[in-house]
Amino acid sequence: MHMDQVLPHGRVLRYPFAERLNHWIAAFSYIYLLLTGLAFWSPWCFWIAAILGGGQASRMLHPWIGLLFFFAVMRMYALWAPQMNAAPVDREWWRSLRHYIQNEDAQMPPAGRYNAGQKALFWAFFYGAIVLLLTGIVLWFPETIPWNLRWLRYISVFLHPAAALVTIANFMIHIYMSVFAERGAFGSVIRGDVSLEFAKRYHPGWYDEIVGRPSSPSAPPAPRK
Repeated sequence: MHMDQVLPHGRVLRYPFAERLNHWIAAFSYIYLLLTGLAFWSPWCFWIAAILGGGQASRMLHPWIGLLFFFAVMRMYALWAPQMNAAPVDREWWRSLRHYIQNEDAQMPPAGRYNAGQKALFWAFFYGAIVLLLTGIVLWFPETIPWNLRWLRYISVFLHPAAALVTIANFMIHIYMSVFAERGAFGSVIRGDVSLEFAKRYHPGWYDEIVGRPSSPSAPPAPRK
């Protein structure tokens, strides 16, 4: 991140178009998988499948949309994985988690482009997508599993919804973080940019990279008004 990412009127580029497009492909495909998955999981939720075109259509499309979601997540890995590695400031961030929950930004350490919570969500979705793919393939083609490997079906029947529930929890946290914890984050994946004030308040380490100066934990962002 350098000064060439600074835009006019006090804005800064956070997500280029390719990143935003891939994010929304992953988001919409995941929401479809979430809804149809709930319909398959419980008879009480089967009305969702009826809204989405019926049980047969949902059953046919679910695995194909699952592949789309998986490839979008792998694209995210290619785009963002180097920035999701653990950093020393991440330990401080976790120790300050209660301040983050209470919107006490002045008490938070200077996070980089992504804070420790966002990194944890990234890796949870990455590994969750892998588990969902592998178990989903087994459930997609159960007749191809030899009898002596039938335990793969049993494990998949358990792990597939378990991994889905983990990703659902992470999805809800992701919504909270992007809408409430960091006001303006949701708009950044639509427009692509944020204000310099946003960068300075929520990601001071990233802000210092943008303006070309070393990060200083002793200069916390101003508290929210």
